[in-house]
Amino acid sequence: MAYALITFTMMSANLPNVSEQKSGRLLNALVEIGQELASTTDIEELLDSLLRVARDVFRFENAIIRLLDDDGLHLVAAAAFGYTEEAMGPIVIGQGVMGRTAEVQKPILVEDVRKLPDYVPGIPGAQCELAVPLISKKKLVGVLNVESPHPGAFSHSDIEPLMILGRQAAIAIENAKLYDRLRKMTDGYRQLHEFNDRILKSVNLGVYTVDAELVITSWNQRMVEMSGVGAEAAIGSKLVGFFPNLIKEGVVDRLNQVLQSGTKAKLRLLHRQLDGTNRFQKRRLAPLFDGEEIAGVVVIVEDITEFKRLLDQTIQSEKLAEVGRLTTGIAHEINNPLAMVAYATELLKREKPLSSFQEEMLEKIEMEVERLKNLTGGLLSFSSSRDTKNRIANLNDLIVEVLKLLRFELQRKSIEFNTEFGEIPVMTVDPNKIKQVIINLVMNAAHAMQSQGKITVTTGINVAGMVELQVRDTGPGIAPELQEEVFAPFFTTKPEGEGTGLGLYICQNIIREHGGTIKLESQPGEGTLFRISLPVE
Repeated sequence: MAYALITFTMMSANLPNVSEQKSGRLLNALVEIGQELASTTDIEELLDSLLRVARDVFRFENAIIRLLDDDGLHLVAAAAFGYTEEAMGPIVIGQGVMGRTAEVQKPILVEDVRKLPDYVPGIPGAQCELAVPLISKKKLVGVLNVESPHPGAFSHSDIEPLMILGRQAAIAIENAKLYDRLRKMTDGYRQLHEFNDRILKSVNLGVYTVDAELVITSWNQRMVEMSGVGAEAAIGSKLVGFFPNLIKEGVVDRLNQVLQSGTKAKLRLLHRQLDGTNRFQKRRLAPLFDGEEIAGVVVIVEDITEFKRLLDQTIQSEKLAEVGRLTTGIAHEINNPLAMVAYATELLKREKPLSSFQEEMLEKIEMEVERLKNLTGGLLSFSSSRDTKNRIANLNDLIVEVLKLLRFELQRKSIEFNTEFGEIPVMTVDPNKIKQVIINLVMNAAHAMQSQGKITVTTGINVAGMVELQVRDTGPGIAPELQEEVFAPFFTTKPEGEGTGLGLYICQNIIREHGGTIKLESQPGEGTLFRISLPVE
């Protein structure tokens, strides 16, 4: 901490009623310094003001203010007037009049400084010098020192007025120093707060704190984005009041455990948000201490929904690749005996005469062979990525060709099939793959309706300028919780043995190969609509 040393040089003037004039000027000086004490907080400004007041009141020719260095061993010049650069150097405590005054903390009057062996040069030709200590709260603040080139310029009667001025000056200096320290501390805390706030705003993690009653005490911007709840609404509110799902998700129990044990905790959960969406999250909990008492818990929330989705996709891709390799071998192994069975059936049908029972059995064998071929064909389509063979085709013509293949099956199930063809341009597509998509959608619709219903296939140009194919049925519809899964591989609502669960998955891949999209629209009891959009090239 720095202390002040003030050195003044007084003009010697033989004025009448000198003591009365000094008393009046001293009173005015004390009032003015008191005003400075109340209004000035900058230490340099205060020191300059003290020099100005002392000069005006006591008619000092020069003045110097020194501060005690942090080591407590030196006096360092802080402000001065009338002194040369050589006289502004530091003074060791105990050296010269000012140094000894600081050492003993009592006033010293020297009538002839020329007799002092350790005199520290101040003004040229100095003879008389008076120094008084500046003390505040029993601590040395500095020294008030005046010197003059005239012998006998100061007397013992000057000590008390200068001591009074010195005490007032010491209080003002100490207050200014205290304010300066507080300002620096405040600036430091403010900068630290702003730095912490920038960190909390910059991190891609939700951070919030709760007290021992689980009342939210802080809520960063990422938590606002993740939860949809603003900081003003969250802070001061009960955590479970905003997020009651945290109770059954186990977060509240973990918070209470941290509050009781003072140990860290972490958990992974599926969190249902206020808007009804589910997000996968990791939460890390740590106790907040106030001394040795646990005052609350800090919670760090990391949303891992996208990471989990990508991880699940990677795992699923690996599973599909493995299943694909397996199904390729199985399909080929099945197809070989199927070909022999089909050939043998064809030979048996040529034998005459055949009984009605034999003909019926041969027809059933042919039907089952065809069903198995369709099954293995789907497996091969799933497991292999055959090159697309594009050519120019008209979507309406492809639908007509598909209708010829499916007419018998639809009539057998008493299903009405309607087409509403719009004017559409020709496109560059793989006709066989597009037919496969249409067949799959129509047969899925027929299966959903079982018997007696209507399937409508519509074509046209949508608002995006793309060719749109719609396949609509009057079936029972699809439940909302199943609509996100219908395009997943191996997902099927058909009885065991009647479907592979690969049809819509293959359809989606084919449409994506052609740069298009396939979307599902369905309400339970209101039928199902598949909407396919294909780009016009």
